[in-house]
Amino acid sequence: MRRRTQPNDRIESNAMRNMIKGAATALLALIPLSLAHAGETLDRVKSKGEVVNALVNDYPPFAYINDKNELDGFDVDVAKAFADKLGVKLKLETPGWETIIGGRWAGRWDVAITSSTPTEERAKVVNFPVNYYSVPAVLVVNKDEQAIKSVADITGKRVGVGTGSSYEAYVSRKFSIPGQAAIAFPFGEVQAVPNDETVNFQNLALGAGVRLDAIVASLGTAQGQIDATGKLKLAGDTLFAEPNAVVTDKGDPEWDAEVKRVITELKDDGTLAKISEKWFKVDITKYAF
Repeated sequence: MRRRTQPNDRIESNAMRNMIKGAATALLALIPLSLAHAGETLDRVKSKGEVVNALVNDYPPFAYINDKNELDGFDVDVAKAFADKLGVKLKLETPGWETIIGGRWAGRWDVAITSSTPTEERAKVVNFPVNYYSVPAVLVVNKDEQAIKSVADITGKRVGVGTGSSYEAYVSRKFSIPGQAAIAFPFGEVQAVPNDETVNFQNLALGAGVRLDAIVASLGTAQGQIDATGKLKLAGDTLFAEPNAVVTDKGDPEWDAEVKRVITELKDDGTLAKISEKWFKVDITKYAF
């Protein structure tokens, strides 16, 4: 027999419903805001059939404008392979380094395969889901330079570095790599000269101490400039091994997982090694995983 609902029963029932709603609201409040958007980027990429990669265009041989006025380089080829593995078209955009690494992309770009070193400061505003290559940083001087034999000799010197790069942080003695041992700075105060890297190398090639005394750059970039100009040389030992990671915007852990999966597959199937051999004659990706 159905029991008739009494007034007290209704009060208790309403109280129970309010308690459940309150508990559900509290649980929802504990869920990170980023999870509310998980998968949004991958959905957008699949829906459009296109992935937008942001990169710099003044960092040869990683990314630069070639003689055909086209974007070319190691990072460009990795981005193409990334898009192919996803089964979508690739669109390249060059918003500028500071804009890329500053985060808050607002959906303008999906990923940035653009030779970025993870640092604690950068990790506050962007994510680094996976490393894809690692190369040593080196000190470059003019071939006629006699006073600078190692990085210990750059105190008080004018040292060229890429604007906003990890090398700029290094010569400013403010550089660290998360998860790695502290980096040594065996030199005093340096006059950092941030600029487009191509311009820096052109200035150093003018002569020892004419516009620059030295440059800190990646071995890949440095060796390319040394070979091309015939006016530069390496000084001393390598400075530190610099991992370079794919960059994504904050707020989409599912997309980060997909980026890591795709890049790892490109490593495992030998694609990254082939691209590296094409540009550097060696596999700079083998130490990144």
